[in-house]
Amino acid sequence: MAEHSDRVDQLTALVDGQPIADDDQPGTSGRLRRLCVTVTQVLPARWAGLSLAEDGKVSGALTGSDAHARELEGLQFSLGEGPCVDSLRTRRPVMEPDLASSGVRRWPAYAPAAHQRGIRCVYAFPLQVGVACLGALDVYRGRVEAVSPDTIDDGQIFADVLTMLVGDYPLSAPGVGVASLDDLLTPAMEVYQAQGMVMVDLGVSLADALVRLRAYAFVEGRPVAEVARDVVAGRLRLDP
Repeated sequence: MAEHSDRVDQLTALVDGQPIADDDQPGTSGRLRRLCVTVTQVLPARWAGLSLAEDGKVSGALTGSDAHARELEGLQFSLGEGPCVDSLRTRRPVMEPDLASSGVRRWPAYAPAAHQRGIRCVYAFPLQVGVACLGALDVYRGRVEAVSPDTIDDGQIFADVLTMLVGDYPLSAPGVGVASLDDLLTPAMEVYQAQGMVMVDLGVSLADALVRLRAYAFVEGRPVAEVARDVVAGRLRLDP
């Protein structure tokens, strides 16, 4: 227990020592991004990202170590499959050391899309509070390699630190302008809004409406959030 606490303190100190980027949001939002950057420096990782959960499902990509990491997080939300999705469902870490082989069998849509974006292996760690799961930390690598016990240990510790930060996220210290989760998750909310519109338009269930949105986005090679934005704005209407 003492070793775990000491390692939490060490990793937290590394996060605190990260330089603040010009485009960092103030408060917890920027700190979450800097934690993702720290993950790439401590673990054998090239990118790291964070997605939030609602009712055990991915509700949207929150942040990442850079723009590419944020795109990778959004990919799982768009396709509805991937390590983050499985991690939230099982409440356990998910390890895929070879995305091009066994990864394709697990995620037939996500694995090829992620591989095309330079990902060769990926890990996901759930942000767990009792029986509730707040989200997941995703760790991406640019080469095939088996995960080591040390990587699992540190990945879980990073997830523990993230759990504390995300759990406190809606609170803001006096004088600190922390961006709201609603602002950061606008693309996800647009998808939910479009989902309701498609449900009414096509006379299908809410779940089927999301499948239709994702299918259209996949065929067109566009992010589902972009398709949803067109639906909400009235620029696109899906055929029955």
